[in-house]
Parts: sequence; structure tokens; C-alpha cells
Amino acid sequence: MADMTRTDGFRPARRGSRALLAASAAALLATGLTGCGGDSLEEQGGDAGGGDKGSLVIGSAGFTESKILAHLYATVLSEAGYDTTVRTLSNRELYEPALEKGEIDVVPEYAATLAEFLNAKENGPDAPAEQPVASSDVQRTVEALRKLAEPRGLTVLEAGEAVDQNAFAVSREFAEKHDLETLSDLGRSGEKITLAAGDECPERPYCQPGLEKTYGITIESVDPKGVGTVQAKQAVKNGTDEMLLTTTTDATLEDFGLVLLEDDKNLQNADNVLPVLNTEDAGDPAIAEALNEVTRTLTTEDLVGLNRKVDADRRKPADVARGYLEDEGLLGAG
Repeated sequence: MADMTRTDGFRPARRGSRALLAASAAALLATGLTGCGGDSLEEQGGDAGGGDKGSLVIGSAGFTESKILAHLYATVLSEAGYDTTVRTLSNRELYEPALEKGEIDVVPEYAATLAEFLNAKENGPDAPAEQPVASSDVQRTVEALRKLAEPRGLTVLEAGEAVDQNAFAVSREFAEKHDLETLSDLGRSGEKITLAAGDECPERPYCQPGLEKTYGITIESVDPKGVGTVQAKQAVKNGTDEMLLTTTTDATLEDFGLVLLEDDKNLQNADNVLPVLNTEDAGDPAIAEALNEVTRTLTTEDLVGLNRKVDADRRKPADVARGYLEDEGLLGAG
């Protein structure tokens, strides 16, 4: 995983840290958008289209999955007649203000994470912990997100089946030995667990406290190897630890002989993938129609496969995105 700011502040630094002040983010944004060759901005060419309907800038965060999603969006919008460009900004603290200002027009997002990000902007940094608006209910989470987004000039499109949220994995051997398919199964097994995760896990409600309270799992200790890192996976593979914290779209679990345990009591928030638009610049219904087709098609399993093609097979996100859309019949012939 790359830069992911989760609502509870625990996902690895793939979507950035919400601890940055808005003023600092604005300053960084200005530097990223005006500087030449800066690390915070990567601009890529359009995804081939006639451009007769105008130009759109598709934003992306700096991690593989976000880049793939941005190219999925850019490609279908090019097919719909827009001239598209993908811009990669390192984290949400940079691209969300750019979206509000119209410096980018569309971004792929995650429902619960963005909802709590905007909750913190609107109601203060303690709001996500003290008065959260996201939950495991995707419909309620999206409704809460829209209430926060619309006054900022943002349109939140429909959420799909694809979800990238925190998840817990064990070795296939451990799962088979104890007959485990779900986290509830693990709780009932009575096994004592050393959990490979980030060092904040003991304080985060969705991590150690949630596993103990919701599932009755006994966490003997947390091994601070990070979230979904190679070191964490290796520790579970070789039996040093029994379980690790990762995500539902981790593309390398099979390489380590690991399997996810189902979050059958919905401990995690609904981080379903959805597009978010600048309402003024990207309010054309044709844009929503094209993006919603992608959302309705994409599954969590699809994301895992797409991530693998980029991270393991070293293919370009733009090529992987186009190949997927062609395979799914979302692009016209020729």
C-alpha cells in the first residue's frame, strides 16, 4: 500500500496524514501545481480522445490503486469525447483542495475516508473520533459524505461494490488448522494472537480494541511491523506472528500463502470506491454516466487483479486500465 489516510488515522501513509493544517496543504498544493518537476505532482498525457466536449483533469493520489482508478476514469471520459489528463498529487491534503478550486475536475475516492476527512475540515480534527459520520453502512456513509461535500462545490457519485478497507489475514495453514473463515471463527477458537500491524493499533477502535470487543479475539501483543508490509507478511508466513493488518485489495497475499478472514460483523467502515467531481467544471450528466458505468462494473477482486498487474507484473497503470475496460466492454470498438 502507498499513501492512505484512514478516518481513524491508522492506514499506512498512502493517502497522507490529515494532521497537516489546511494552510500548509494549500502552500504545498501551490508549490506542486506551479513547480517544474516537483515530487508532489506528476502530470501524464491524455488517454486518447477527440476532446470535442472540452478538457478534464483527473486527479490521483500517489499509490498504485489510485493511479489505476484515475486512468480508468480518464479513459472512459476520453471515449465519451473529453480531452483528459491525469495529475498525480501525493495525498488527499493536496488533491482535495485542488478539486474544490477546480484545478482538478475528478478524483477516485473512498467513501468513509473522505467523509471523515471532510468531517475534520468542517468540525475540527477531533470530530472523526468524537462525532464520526462514517460507518459500515455504505448508504448512510455516502449520504453523510454528500452533506459535507455539496457545500464545498463537490458532487459525490454512486458507490460501487469495490471496497478498499482494512482487513486481517492469517496463513492458509493456520486457517485450515483452526477451521477459520471469519474473524468470528478466530474469536471462537480461543487462539492467542500476536498481530503484525502499525504501532497505533492498540489505540485504534477498528484494530486491537475492535477485534477484542467485537470478536472476542485475544490479542497478546502487537508486533509493530506496519500495515501490509513485506515484513509483516513474512512474519505471519513463518509463524512469528499469527495475523496481520492489511487491506481488502492487497495483491500479494497469495505470494506469502496468506488468506483474509471475513469481517463478518462489519467492524470496518464502508470505504467503497466512488468518483467525486467538481460540480461546476464536471457537472455534465455525460460525465456521471460514463463514470457510473465503471463503478457498477468494478469489484474488489478486480482491484486486486489490477493492482497485481502494476505492482507485480510492472505494467503501466494506463495500459492496465485500458485493458480492463476493453475486456469489460466499456470501450467502443476501434
